[in-house]
Amino acid sequence: MGLETLEHGYLTTSIEAVIKWAQKNSIWPMPLGLSCCGIEMMAFASSRFDVARFGSEVFRMTPRQSDMLLIAGTVTYKMAWVVRKIYDQMPDPKWVVSMGVCASSGGMFRSYPVVQGVDQFLPVDAYIAGCPPRPEAVIKALMLIQDKIKGDYHPAIYNLGKDVSPTPQQLDMSIF
Repeated sequence: MGLETLEHGYLTTSIEAVIKWAQKNSIWPMPLGLSCCGIEMMAFASSRFDVARFGSEVFRMTPRQSDMLLIAGTVTYKMAWVVRKIYDQMPDPKWVVSMGVCASSGGMFRSYPVVQGVDQFLPVDAYIAGCPPRPEAVIKALMLIQDKIKGDYHPAIYNLGKDVSPTPQQLDMSIF
């Protein structure tokens, strides 16, 4: 954490190091279980996998209290609007985890109502492979985000729209 000991028993550090340590060890996930991956996401929060070690044991059911959006399952174009709205309501800094093949690439659903990856309308920080992925893989993604926080990641104080993914577009159903 960057602690230094002085002669008389004082510890010194920087405010930035303390803030990064607190952010790294208290990531609160916002669960978005859209299909079968949601069951494995619930198992991730169970006592068997002890995610409390990382400070992420409590799922926040409101986007305004969350740091990480955990998208588990198939996202349709109709649901993409809701997912984007939830993402926009989260405070900065925020992270997105795409859990499972359906969220990452559309999975086996190569049809017009299914988004072929949430990265088309959200910036994704970690991808989790599998159908459905094991809870250990979700913990690995959480550790990856902790490494990003610990590193030289400096979010902008004011974004002003320069780093925003496009909003999902409504399909023109008249052509089908």
